[in-house]
Amino acid sequence: MRQYLDFLSDILQAGARKGDRTGTGTISVFGRQMRFDLGAGFPLVTTKKLHLRSIVHELLWFLSGDTNVGYLHEHGVTIWDEWADAAGDLGPIYGRQWRSWPTADGRHIDQIAQLLGQLRSEPDSRRLIVSAWNVAELDEMALAPCHALFQFYVAGGRLSCQLYQRSADAFLGVPFNIASYALLTHMLADQSGLQPGEFVWTGGDCHIYLNHIAAVETQIAREPFSPPRLRLNRRPP
Repeated sequence: MRQYLDFLSDILQAGARKGDRTGTGTISVFGRQMRFDLGAGFPLVTTKKLHLRSIVHELLWFLSGDTNVGYLHEHGVTIWDEWADAAGDLGPIYGRQWRSWPTADGRHIDQIAQLLGQLRSEPDSRRLIVSAWNVAELDEMALAPCHALFQFYVAGGRLSCQLYQRSADAFLGVPFNIASYALLTHMLADQSGLQPGEFVWTGGDCHIYLNHIAAVETQIAREPFSPPRLRLNRRPP
């Protein structure tokens, strides 16, 4: 994960001071990319602790189509609590858009099911895309999607994924998002009879909050460990 530390350094060195909705202030750059060969290891940041349980259960929660924090609480995950209403609801965020995108004629589109079907029957398609950015429902969402769209690519029996993240909290969010989408790529490769290929992370507004700078500098000074290996023990039918 040396490229992640280089990414942090780039923001500190080249970033512009910008305001933000929290009032904290950021250092920001626009348009950056990192690439990870999933065959060489799982891209988990090793220069700080990550709460792997939250990463796994949030992804499973998205994939279930759920948008209430109840499931997360059952598994000790509280990362969405600050945006949930009194009943634990978050509006039509990621899971709703991935699994039940509403159409004008009253239907609902299961983008994940469509994607999996395409991976199996049309692996050369250039439409292997899932979007969470439903303009018609943004105002109903507790938080607009930061990781807005992802696309898959199949070549040589390997499945690769590229994520576009419009807003990238480089210190807290990006390590979490890299691990989450790398895990999703492994899962979909397993279900499609493919091997994991490459995960490409692409960021729009890539920023470090001013109150994170000292922690970022500490992290940059650390030497990353070799990437861990991921093994999926169970293959659902």
